[in-house]
Amino acid sequence: MNGFALGAEQEEWCGQLRALAADRLRPLADKGEPGRVNRPLLAALGELGLLERVFTSGALELCLLRESLAYGCTEAETALALQGLGAHPVLRSGTPEQRARWLPEVRAGRAVAAFALSEPGAGSDAAALALEAVRDEGVRDEGVGGGHGGAGRGGWRLSGEKCWISNAPEADFYTVFARTGEGPAAKGVTAFLVPADRPGLSGEPLDMLSPHPIGRLSFDGVPVGPQDLLGEPGRGFRVAMDTLNRFRPSVGAFAVGMARAALDATLAYTAARRAFGGVLGDLQAVGHRVAEMATRTEAARLLVYAAAGAYDAGSPDVPRRSAMAKLLATETAQYVVDHAVQLHGAVALERGHLLEHLYREVRAPRIYEGASEVQRTIIAKELYR
Repeated sequence: MNGFALGAEQEEWCGQLRALAADRLRPLADKGEPGRVNRPLLAALGELGLLERVFTSGALELCLLRESLAYGCTEAETALALQGLGAHPVLRSGTPEQRARWLPEVRAGRAVAAFALSEPGAGSDAAALALEAVRDEGVRDEGVGGGHGGAGRGGWRLSGEKCWISNAPEADFYTVFARTGEGPAAKGVTAFLVPADRPGLSGEPLDMLSPHPIGRLSFDGVPVGPQDLLGEPGRGFRVAMDTLNRFRPSVGAFAVGMARAALDATLAYTAARRAFGGVLGDLQAVGHRVAEMATRTEAARLLVYAAAGAYDAGSPDVPRRSAMAKLLATETAQYVVDHAVQLHGAVALERGHLLEHLYREVRAPRIYEGASEVQRTIIAKELYR
């Protein structure tokens, strides 16, 4: 890829993914129950080798994967992305034992992963999280080697709550961020891998505008030992930011995929829909609006690819570029889908219409993994650094 266009092989691969999403994954998504983990869909993503790609691809390839799946099946894209988000900390910071236990299952679509950062009082301000990890020498991990803290040392008990966690309460394990107190704010946060069957861990689903499960988790003295650490004590916020910097450009790619689907649907509709003695596309007001939709989508797409390229190159300005990509792409997708609905008229609001679906799907990415306001704050801080 140069700075402006994908190569022929990349374009071909994206086309194959779009067709795969529409023909193979869309029917499985349609059979799923809203608000529940679609395990047959996850199994298909594993069987097709797409979950493996989440862990072996560079950032640009991940963006192309998410954009292409989003174009044909947003549910498949989201299922894939959540597996990556929940398990990426295990890949990057887990012990050999943790990786051997969980990553093959995640890649095959047999184990469901979740990233548990947000809390009722710590959404956008992730450093303010309050889930408490209290030292308890009675919590041991003898017989489980490879822990960062060393086998046989005492562990912690987690007490508190997580909220708005994707895949909760149905996930098989959670990447959990808790306050261990090594320092103030972000300096006192530690990451843990917590299997869903740990005593004291419970959850409930939240009724939200989402096709996948989102829930609340309650921690009532949940035991975690050194073998459950992801990274070192007090370094959990770095684990979280490493994950978010990796996935933020690809959230933008998800948004671009939705925008491109809405744009193509609008082009087809306005070229065929007869009105006022011609077709809608002949009206200057319509043509100019479609031109604006296309221009914004292309600008967002290029910024996403540039951010992914910077990540792959190890550029020091990844936080700024990632924030810019997510901000522009998600805001652009909202604009494009909204105007697509307007140009279609009432038909786009019928249940089951592509745009009715996209209209519901496009709103959440402006909030999760750092709301648009947070992205602007990150960009400003990086510019003034």
